[in-house]
Amino acid sequence: MGYSLVRHAEFGIVGPYFLEEGGITVTVISDHYNKMLENFLRPQLEEMDVADAWFQQDAATAHTARRSMQVLREMFPGKLISLRGNVGWPAHLPDLAPCDFLLWGYPKSKVYTHRSENLQALKAATHREIVAIPPAMTE
Repeated sequence: MGYSLVRHAEFGIVGPYFLEEGGITVTVISDHYNKMLENFLRPQLEEMDVADAWFQQDAATAHTARRSMQVLREMFPGKLISLRGNVGWPAHLPDLAPCDFLLWGYPKSKVYTHRSENLQALKAATHREIVAIPPAMTE
């Protein structure tokens, strides 16, 4: 199961997004990642009228594939923090990446305090904990 967290100072977190096709969880590959960017993230940002957001990601192959980087550069011109982005970011330093260190770790620590009975319960717990993240925490 995968999901994306996108932070914007004024709006908080956009997500979660579960990578699925036909209700079945899929692996994070470039095609699935690009579908998330185009069909989920772009409309969310347009709805919120966010023109000045920065985007940060790790160096996963799906994230840094040629097509993914092309889409991200178009969506976040000059404001892409990534391996080969406008602002370079080390590939494997989660303690320096707020997205990995805090925005992934915090909800995971909450979700896994209780054992989920099934995948739907796990998704519900994940969604509940992400939307419960206080806006002040994302500042």
